[in-house]
Amino acid sequence: MNQHQQVRVKLGIEKLLADHKCLLKGQRVGLICNQASVDHSFDHSADLMFRHPDIDLQTLFGPQHGIRGDVQDNMIETPHSTDADTGLQVYSLYSETREPNADMLENVDTLVFDLQDVGCRVYTFIYTMANAMKGCAKLGKKFIVCDRPNPINGIDIEGSLLIPGHESFVGMYPIPMRHGMTVGELAEMFNREFDIGCDLTVVKMDGWERELFYDETDAPWVMPSPNMPTVDTAVVFPGTVYLEGTQISEGRGTTRPFEIVGAPFVDARSFAENLQKVGLPGVKFRATNFLPTFQKHKGEVCGGVFLHITDRRSFEPVITGLAIIRQLFEDYGDQLKWKIPPYEYEFERNPFDVISGDTETRKMIETGSSVDSLRSSWQQDLKNFDSVRTKYLLY
Repeated sequence: MNQHQQVRVKLGIEKLLADHKCLLKGQRVGLICNQASVDHSFDHSADLMFRHPDIDLQTLFGPQHGIRGDVQDNMIETPHSTDADTGLQVYSLYSETREPNADMLENVDTLVFDLQDVGCRVYTFIYTMANAMKGCAKLGKKFIVCDRPNPINGIDIEGSLLIPGHESFVGMYPIPMRHGMTVGELAEMFNREFDIGCDLTVVKMDGWERELFYDETDAPWVMPSPNMPTVDTAVVFPGTVYLEGTQISEGRGTTRPFEIVGAPFVDARSFAENLQKVGLPGVKFRATNFLPTFQKHKGEVCGGVFLHITDRRSFEPVITGLAIIRQLFEDYGDQLKWKIPPYEYEFERNPFDVISGDTETRKMIETGSSVDSLRSSWQQDLKNFDSVRTKYLLY
């Protein structure tokens, strides 16, 4: 879909400020936001609310990577600060606490959430939302979610569900790796299915349709985290994020993170050829060599593949990511290693298991289970999830 065919979408934050200001009347307001919290004019939500004569914006809250997205490293806690543009207190919800406490919410009656998700279970912003909802429920505060598009569409779901007992900050609830929901829909589901019970209002979008990828709308794209530069990144992320649980580079330190994967011991050409033979839909694996500038294998030439998505609607990111790791085990089993803990402050568990939300996926890969077996292993759980998910779809 080219630019002239883009669907006009009115974002939740735009609807809140234009049509639902009454929700904030007489309220002391807090805002959870980051650099991607913008309207169609690329004006920031914090600035819009701070300047608004009828809104009493008191406090800002930031997720992982900070309120301005300037914390590059994946697992570095973000300090509390003062926002340079508004002069407001900024509380980090990726710090010594991940749930806003009474001190943080002292000057807040209504807490507004306006963050851009990427449609994947392990993206932490949806758990910042859930924790904020818990804090509001405990302290009798109102919570408003300004909805935004799921950038990789709201139809397709894929991957295993997180198994109870494997919860972490990259997976708090039993949802699949690709969940096919907006943040507003997830908020409704978290609130009711998992007994958060906060005073929740979701401000829906106008114009968004479930089958749309982000760049098929006119919504403004600002990268929601430092290694999520484009919609193309979001498309592959639910699959290649699994590589964070290995010693294989997921492309951090390159200009195309998560689209480029590899390691110094990988022969790019033969690996690409072997992956292509698997017959995965909607993707072409091109042999490539790259030099990460930070994180895994910094300063070492890596062989690997670039994932060119030839058909986003048939592409299955989750099984593709697992197929890549499975092929690495087949081709380089003596050199491929799982990442050493900690991962996301989980000091004991295998980082791959933390990401996958179970142990069975890793064991299936280690024992050489086929791609078809991996794919079929989650089908019944997906059907069960979809029956629950359907109750909370807003579009």
